[in-house]
Amino acid sequence: MQAWRVHENGEPGEVMRLDEVDRPEPGPGQVLLRVRAANINFPDALLCRGQYQIRPPLPFTPGVEICGETGDGRRVIANPALPHGGLAEYVVADEAALLPAPEALDDAEAAALHIGYQTGVFGLHRRAHLQEGETLLVHAAAGGVGSAAVQLGKAAGARVIGVVGGSEKAAVARELGCDLVIDRRTDDIVAAVKEATGGRGADVVYDPVGGDAYAKSAKCVAFEGRIVIVGFASGSVPAPALNHALVKNYSIVGLHWGLYAQKDPASIVRCHEQLTRLAAEGAIKPLISERVPLKDAAAAVQRVADGTTTGRVVVLPDGADR
Repeated sequence: MQAWRVHENGEPGEVMRLDEVDRPEPGPGQVLLRVRAANINFPDALLCRGQYQIRPPLPFTPGVEICGETGDGRRVIANPALPHGGLAEYVVADEAALLPAPEALDDAEAAALHIGYQTGVFGLHRRAHLQEGETLLVHAAAGGVGSAAVQLGKAAGARVIGVVGGSEKAAVARELGCDLVIDRRTDDIVAAVKEATGGRGADVVYDPVGGDAYAKSAKCVAFEGRIVIVGFASGSVPAPALNHALVKNYSIVGLHWGLYAQKDPASIVRCHEQLTRLAAEGAIKPLISERVPLKDAAAAVQRVADGTTTGRVVVLPDGADR
């Protein structure tokens, strides 16, 4: 079969190679899946660079979430077992962790439903306890993680303010349903949030960016607001001023979704049932900006790494428009 493999760490477009390899062999409790669609996540770029918290042995195949097909024809959502990631024709995954692909979504959409949307539900509801009528500020609102948070925030009845970089991404954020869109390249984020909220600030901030985005968030978070830290796409890990959090009475909460698979796997199943229901109701639908064939996967991972994409970029191994 064909699989993209990283033989040395570096930029995805430089270190990923399309190889002919044997199909991976399932171990105890695992199942072989045919990949119908593989969603590209920012962690795939970090894996290539050797900067992710998990460092699989070289050579490895990136791709941390897929829509796949079991031997008996079931469509499922899965997290492939590294080092045999999803940017390949076949993967192995833990059978107990397979989730049914929602009927309301096609293969590409189903592949993009899992990590980003689960992170959104756990971050917004379990960690930040977002309430109907509150103001939610989402950084990188036109990206894969941010677009999921925007949709989930709207589904929860929140007023959503999206922060983006550039007019093209601003248009995408408006189409997603943001009540207000702030272009960080031309607008003053802090002033715009305070003006939009009558000086109160944002009740919940969803931050997959870090760096300057976090610094701005701390200046415009509301009294008893919550800043949810879900990633550092900027490459800069901020150092929060805890005296500032004390003086303004806001909370800084972290969200590492992968821990729930270890600590509370039943919660992931419940979350998936909630997401499946929201998808069936039309309240959420992953924004797929590109569907690319397997041969173009390395360039696609590089675009995600460079931050030039909107929504999700999904690889379709057999080239079908699914």
